[in-house]
Amino acid sequence: MTALLAPLLALLLTLAPGPASAERTYRCDGDQLLARSDQGPVDAVGIPNVVAGTVPGAFVVLRWRNLALQLPRTNNAGAPSYTDGKWWWSLEDPDHPSFRLRQGLGTVEAFSCEPDPAAG
Repeated sequence: MTALLAPLLALLLTLAPGPASAERTYRCDGDQLLARSDQGPVDAVGIPNVVAGTVPGAFVVLRWRNLALQLPRTNNAGAPSYTDGKWWWSLEDPDHPSFRLRQGLGTVEAFSCEPDPAAG
């Protein structure tokens, strides 16, 4: 029985998500933005993108200006990115995340983001 449980336990440990959530503060187009990422539940083990510890079901909550956005993680290869089809948040460069808004057919507004020095 123990011989059967050891491989299962090893598999479960490799699939375990990293920290439950992480928070970071930025300045995007001059206004403070709070980004909190959450690992979420593991709901599709077969999807191979587990870069930076993000797993299927992960999401980010962005609080900026008068907005509160919860964006699901995409299944794109590479650095973690999140979108709802209108808003896009990407952590290819965590010190300068990509934050964009699709406004219409082919029109995209990009917001410049950097770490907030006042947040310490």
